[in-house]
Amino acid sequence: MDVSLFDFDLPEERIALRPAQPRDSARMLVVREDGPLIHARVRDLPAFLRAGDMLVVNDSKVVPARLRARREARGTGEGPAIEILLHRRLAPDRFLAFARPARKLASGDRLCFGDGFAATVAARREGGEVELAFDLAGAALDGAIARAGEMPLPPYIAHRRAADARDDKDYQTMFASHEGSVAAPTAGLHFTPDLLGRLDATGIACERVTLHVGAGTFLPVAAADTASHRMHKEWLRLTREAAAKITTARAAGGRVVAVGTTSLRTLECAADAGGCVQGFEGETDLFITPGYRFRTADVLLTNFHLPRSTLYMLVCAFAGIETIRQAYEAAIAGEYRFYSYGDACLLFRRGP
Repeated sequence: MDVSLFDFDLPEERIALRPAQPRDSARMLVVREDGPLIHARVRDLPAFLRAGDMLVVNDSKVVPARLRARREARGTGEGPAIEILLHRRLAPDRFLAFARPARKLASGDRLCFGDGFAATVAARREGGEVELAFDLAGAALDGAIARAGEMPLPPYIAHRRAADARDDKDYQTMFASHEGSVAAPTAGLHFTPDLLGRLDATGIACERVTLHVGAGTFLPVAAADTASHRMHKEWLRLTREAAAKITTARAAGGRVVAVGTTSLRTLECAADAGGCVQGFEGETDLFITPGYRFRTADVLLTNFHLPRSTLYMLVCAFAGIETIRQAYEAAIAGEYRFYSYGDACLLFRRGP
């Protein structure tokens, strides 16, 4: 499909630089293909769901994946400063990462992060990507990253302000328990213990999946046609126990409510042709665009996404291109807050 179909203009002031406080006070635009737009708050979510529905949330935890390094000098003088964003672990001592400026790196270069923490550039790849072999491995490497790293705020926030101590908490969901993401599964940021308790009291259950979000989620689709875009692989897991509970809820007439695009992609990767989810663990590069036939979720809670992004294409596939276009126009006109720290929309899947 023509990528220009997924473009829109967003005033810069609509980009949220901090989350709503409390989290569930964020605004929520309720979007149905055959009904009027409804302006609500995330705390109102129980009113739009019903007993027997099943929430599916992503429990991945963001790691402090942004590192500042200095390339060792190749001759005289000090080597240049390099910013590294880790995005995928390959081995106990190896990561794929985006480097900036990547043009200043070559295979074999040494990067020093301070206090004896260093890595070698094992390979350079396309698009500013490098493979790093660290001198440390396993838990020792994890500890060094935790000490030296920064919370990897998205570029549209990081370009306007530096990460600070507030982000260490703000950029994690209440479900975060398995380290591995370099971007938050942002729909989950809206949840509070109070909201989860009220959902439970309404008879709405919650199950967890894990998808470690990669830095590729921030990359715009540079190709002119979606068929030419390459997705970066991300690791996910859906346990057999969680799959069984989701299947039971659906069989009883409950709807599956995916909290975030990562939860939705996990469900789709774990589903058979009939929509029955199974236990699954592995990597995915699933790219969802309009025309995709969803097999699992009936409802999607998600944030407002970047133009020309794979996430915006996914929501268009879920709710319809024209429905989403009108919803985003209304959200911009209504001064909703966009992107990771912004407001939410509750999407009901379009009919066949």
